[in-house]
Order: sequence, then structure tokens, then C-alpha cells
Amino acid sequence: MSYNLLKGKRGIIFGALDENSIAWKTAERVHEEGGTFVLTNAPIALRMGTLKSLAEKTNSQIIPADATSVEDLENLVEKATEILGGKLDFVLHSIGMSVNVRKGNHYTNMNYDFTTKGWDISAVSFHKTMQVLYKKDAMNEWGSIVALTYMAAQRVFPDYNDMADNKAYLESIARSFGYFFGTEKKVRVNTISQSPTPTTAGQGVKGFDGFIAYADKMSPLGNATALECADYTVTLFSDLTKKVTLQNLYNDGGFSNMGVSQQVMQKFVDEQE
Repeated sequence: MSYNLLKGKRGIIFGALDENSIAWKTAERVHEEGGTFVLTNAPIALRMGTLKSLAEKTNSQIIPADATSVEDLENLVEKATEILGGKLDFVLHSIGMSVNVRKGNHYTNMNYDFTTKGWDISAVSFHKTMQVLYKKDAMNEWGSIVALTYMAAQRVFPDYNDMADNKAYLESIARSFGYFFGTEKKVRVNTISQSPTPTTAGQGVKGFDGFIAYADKMSPLGNATALECADYTVTLFSDLTKKVTLQNLYNDGGFSNMGVSQQVMQKFVDEQE
């Protein structure tokens, strides 16, 4: 169901890889709500994914950009504002990658060159993006910038590896840069801490299927889906949340406030019998 929440609004969506990704679902929902946007991803990701079909479906253009390159980001913002016909109202940062995870390196045996690369892609790219938007005065007043994160930024999930550190850094950037964007340009900056979601990136984490099942049993409402995260993102892009900023917002079915659920506890009770 559409309420035209984003009619007349324009923006940039980073990180849509395939139809399982949260950014992909968000692009579809933004389109349904009347928003217009450009899609972007790294050139290598564009070769791997199927972004052209999403662009066709949402009548959007694709601008390749390496989010770790300030030069690429400057080109992206300049072209986006030109294509869309003015300043931006929303930006979604949905980018994350750990080379150590991909290479199977344990957290106690990291390759620090890989660590730096993953940190740059997953977290510093968010600062670079906002710095370019800020310096170019590319956001409209009461615009909204959202990045996706995960609860491992606050709690220990051993197999999440250095991505936990990257997400913690990402959330700090949102608060720190959000202060300046808010006071000087009336732009909101928030992060959404999403349930574990079976995206292409998420499935690279060791034991991910078991982890999803555990989180689902721990959460009173169950895990939030990629589409439900997209719905939440739409509300943050809309004028309904004009005074929400500097927040890390949990979209996780209640998982973040749980100690233990009866379902999980029963499993341990059964094992003792």
C-alpha cells in the first residue's frame, strides 16, 4: 500500500546488489511512495549484481561509484543532483564488507591490511559520503541520511568478526557528523540496527543460518525482514520523522531488549532432561 510519503523527494541509494538486499527493497518502496533517486554501487559490484533490472523497474539511473573514493563520490553527487533536478532529500548508505571474514581470518588472527580495507568500505565511506554532501551543500533542509548497522556494535557476536568494530565506528560517525548536519543544515542522520537478514553480504558470516534462527526465537515479534527494514527506512526519509536524528534505531522484533526468551530457555531445559 502506498501513501505517497516521498512524493517530490529525491535521493541516492547506495548498495543495492540483488533482490535480497535491503537497499534493493528500499529502492522499490521509495519508488512506490513517489520518491525518485539514482542507484549506485562499486563497479565490481555492478558486474556481479543485477542492478539494471532494478533501475528499469524504478525508472532510475545508475551511477557507478567507489564509496571509498572522494573523487567518485563528488562525481556521484554532482551527477545525481543534475539528473534529479536539484538538491537531495534522502541518502541510504547500505554498504559493508569484511575482507577478514571473506578470507576466514579469526578475530584473534586478523590481517590488518584487510582490517583497514573493510573499515574504509564499511564505515569511513559513510563519513566520506556525508562530507561530500556537506561541502557541496547537496542536501535540502529536513533531509534524511540513513545507514544500516547491526547490534554487534554493542554486544559480542564472535563470528561477526571485525564487522562489529566497523559498525561501532559507523554509528559514531552518524552521531558526530549528524550533529553538524543538524545544527548547520537541518539534516537528520540516523542508523537502523536491523535483525540478521539473509542478504548476500550477511550470508558470508560463519554460522549465519543458526544465528538467524536464534535471533528469531529470542525476539518477541520475530526477525524483521528486509522489506520491513525498507518500510522503516521510508518513514525516516519522510516528513513524519523530521525531529528524529542522532539515533541508532532498532528494527529487530525486540531482540535488543531481551535477556532470554522462553523458547530459547526451553531448548536448554529439554537438553538437561
